[in-house]
Amino acid sequence: MNNVCCDQAPPNTLKNLDEAIAELQAATHTTDLVIEAVPILEALNRTLATDIYSRFNVPPADNSAVDGYALRIEDFAPNKSIVISQRIPAGQAPLRIQDETCARIFTGAHIPEGANCVVMQENVVLNDDKTHISISEALTLGQNIRPMGQDIRTGDCILNKGTVLTPQRLALIASIGIAEVDVYKVLKVAIFSTGNELAEPGQVVKEGQIYNSNRYLLSGFLKGLNFDILDLGVIRDDLDSTLSALQKAASEADVVITTGGASVGEEDYVQSAIKALGKIDFWKVAIKPGKPVMLGNINNTPILGLPGNPGAVFVTFMILARPFLLHKQGLSNVYPKPYSLAISFTIKKSGKRREFIRVRRNSDNILELHPNQSSGMLSSASWAEGLAVIMEDTAPQKGDLVSFIPFDTLFNLNN
Repeated sequence: MNNVCCDQAPPNTLKNLDEAIAELQAATHTTDLVIEAVPILEALNRTLATDIYSRFNVPPADNSAVDGYALRIEDFAPNKSIVISQRIPAGQAPLRIQDETCARIFTGAHIPEGANCVVMQENVVLNDDKTHISISEALTLGQNIRPMGQDIRTGDCILNKGTVLTPQRLALIASIGIAEVDVYKVLKVAIFSTGNELAEPGQVVKEGQIYNSNRYLLSGFLKGLNFDILDLGVIRDDLDSTLSALQKAASEADVVITTGGASVGEEDYVQSAIKALGKIDFWKVAIKPGKPVMLGNINNTPILGLPGNPGAVFVTFMILARPFLLHKQGLSNVYPKPYSLAISFTIKKSGKRREFIRVRRNSDNILELHPNQSSGMLSSASWAEGLAVIMEDTAPQKGDLVSFIPFDTLFNLNN
């Protein structure tokens, strides 16, 4: 089908992790994003494509923070009998307050013109025929009144483009009367695994085979991040099959993610296929686990090649693929915010690669190490609560502080 030699490879040098992240971000081309208008009831977890400004004050008028009685503070005297001149439920326009009177008012109702304080109903004495009240406590100007524009002022920018639309943000948009928002079209991510040794769950495993876990790991990550998925399953370990899968994926999806086949072994064809159809931007990153990470491009479609080992796929997706995809989707804040915690273990030897160790917090909020950090194991990822970051050329000792990235900041949209 073509004459590409399978053992051709990019230069055998490790790319610094920060440089790889920067190069991935530079390859996202967010200007290509398609904008579409959707009803806010359908916009959950979508990415906002335009800034939103309020055309109204919220609340639109001074309103009562409690159920009680609105009056002019000038008409108040301790234990003075004050006639009730009107009743104002929420949603009803009030009349101007009459001198020497009060208005029965309910939470959220607009303050009548002239009134400048509200006393809670629990703090008044109502006469027998419920036509007058008296107040013994002292009043303060503006008490229990929520002023117009207390939450939002006309012209305020309430949300910036690149923001993920969470339930509370959708409610905020609704509070200023907007029913439809401009969002970026959801990206489609194609995924496939390579390897004749892979069997699907439910199948009988033949000698030499293992079950394909990477497919379900990637699919779960992508669904949690609200991407559309083109799942091409498992591709056979031969050049023609790999070329065909990459051509289909690059033509139908916005991004392609592969697992396995990114090395230079005799049965690894992803590199050769990408080079035949497009180009490779980098290969091999100074990250542990997951060194054989690759970024390529076919007809302007980014191809991200992850390792085959499940533990390495787990780490490289979270640290490299996740921010890359979210940035390409138009999000403005794509990197998790780590914080410092002490470790209960010792790193015996420093390394040239940045290491992401599967850990969890003990009852003293100190990080404990899972005993099996193999790149081929998923049990440590299932056991762990997050990743401890061991920087290049460092060997932290027991009690030292390291950066900790909790999984709950990685598995979902955070913006």
